[in-house]
Amino acid sequence: MHTMISSRIPRWVRAIFVANLVAQSAIIVTGAVVRLTGSGLGCPTWPQCVEGSYTPTARQEEVFHKYIEFGNRLLTFVLVLIAIAVLVAMFINVRSRRRAGIAQRPAIIVLSVIPFVGTAAQAVLGGVTVLTGLHPLIVSAHFLLSMVLVTAAVALVARSGDLGDQPVIRLAPTPVRLLTWLMVSVAALVVVLGVITTGSGPHSGDAQSEARFSFDPQTVAWLHADTVFLFIGLLIGLLVSLMLFSSTGSMRKRTLLLIGVTITQGAIGYAQYFTGLPSALVAVHVAGAVLTWIAVLFIPFSMRVRGVASPRTNPV
Repeated sequence: MHTMISSRIPRWVRAIFVANLVAQSAIIVTGAVVRLTGSGLGCPTWPQCVEGSYTPTARQEEVFHKYIEFGNRLLTFVLVLIAIAVLVAMFINVRSRRRAGIAQRPAIIVLSVIPFVGTAAQAVLGGVTVLTGLHPLIVSAHFLLSMVLVTAAVALVARSGDLGDQPVIRLAPTPVRLLTWLMVSVAALVVVLGVITTGSGPHSGDAQSEARFSFDPQTVAWLHADTVFLFIGLLIGLLVSLMLFSSTGSMRKRTLLLIGVTITQGAIGYAQYFTGLPSALVAVHVAGAVLTWIAVLFIPFSMRVRGVASPRTNPV
């Protein structure tokens, strides 16, 4: 029993992992604010804000846009610091485990490297976004990479909460687990279609330079909404499935939380559509999309336990 308790990742390390998840999520929202306020080229050069200065200057014509874009760039440095903190915490934990003779956690080590590498890639991609005049494909890639980093951050938080890596005990029947992963896949499609919808609408990212996809906004919005309905159908199916077998409280709580977030997100989505896509509602919708994605990702992790024998067996 002593070995199992000591093999858990320390709370202070997990706190840094949680901070990374929060920061990776926050920069998506601030990035959306940059786009929605037309501040994408508030700092028209990169890595400098304006030629000859890394900070906004009085001579710039971008007015308040330069401060919004510069603020978003500053948050990138916060992400870098947190990413470094994640690496340091991981190395300290690795050394402590080695000294104590406790098995290492390879998955934790790999996931701990992703924030630093991903944030560096985001910085470069952000520069390409500015240098290409906010090309919609680059802007979309910038957003989707952030969602990938959020995915890795969720995995890091969830896996660090396990006692170990082996054994893996499945707590849900195979059909339920397959349904869950199908729901995750559809949720990913919803995110991609949401990016395309935004990129086809009025919020191009800069007040002066318009760069949008050539898709019909109404058509892609409908396609996005139809995919959301498919996601909701799968979510309802998952809830019914959890009622048909002795699911754990964690599964039910996380599913109910996801349902609540999804209903709220759907209401915001329709409100923004019928009110002409006001910037404030779109920003809230982006934040909701991030929260929905996080809630979706935590559900599969509730369907297994790692590193400790469970009295429950895997129903086949």
